[in-house]
Amino acid sequence: MGYLEVPKIGGGVWKVWRRNRDVFFKTFKVNFLPPVLEPILYLLALGFGLGTFVSEIDGVSYARFIAPALVAVSIMYSAFFETTYSSFVRMYFQKTFDAIIATPLTIEEVITGEILWGATRSLINAAIMLPILILFGVVALPSSLLILPFAFLGGFLFAVIGMCFTSVTPHIDTLNLPTFLFITPMFLFSGTFFPITLLPEPVQGIAFAVFPLTHLVAIIRALTLANLSADLLFNLAWILVVSGVLFVVSVNLMRKRLIV
Repeated sequence: MGYLEVPKIGGGVWKVWRRNRDVFFKTFKVNFLPPVLEPILYLLALGFGLGTFVSEIDGVSYARFIAPALVAVSIMYSAFFETTYSSFVRMYFQKTFDAIIATPLTIEEVITGEILWGATRSLINAAIMLPILILFGVVALPSSLLILPFAFLGGFLFAVIGMCFTSVTPHIDTLNLPTFLFITPMFLFSGTFFPITLLPEPVQGIAFAVFPLTHLVAIIRALTLANLSADLLFNLAWILVVSGVLFVVSVNLMRKRLIV
């Protein structure tokens, strides 16, 4: 079995997806609170608080500059943590994977269902945050509505990244390493709170080559500012290629881990 072997996936994927959806909506009040409060708190503190000391960036106010980054960061966090900590808990502590695999569903369907649910969590968060940003008047319409389908694609990318880390981590505490060494630098150096062009050129190169959040922020910022250009095709192609490769790798890594 190779790590680039294309997995065979059937309709059982959606049974796993529906199982996670049902559990999620049982505690929807707690789950919906972060995406509601985060944009409000960040916009008030940074956009309209700190932003009064910051001049316009690329011709827009600081609040409008960071608004798309808030959505992109939420997409990253929701999908990544769903397929790392949450999937790890379901796999080892709740024994959910064992129970599902005991049915006719395959390991490939279980892992793919987990990944698709991670992407769905990103879509849900974006759908909650977008009306709040519209009320604050920091995003343009109708182009910003395209954030919703793109949130699923961006969430899929971070879900497969998270699943790759889950497949190789020996203990749930070890997941702190990719969180602090990979996710946190992305949060700071992906063009979220200041233009990426202000960074030294080597750091810019790392951000474009290694940090997926850089490409998410670029596309979502263009959508919220209604400033679309052909350059975004590079960002979109990067996301599609990396998502496809890491999806295959993550499923094969998890299959190897669960079988062994």
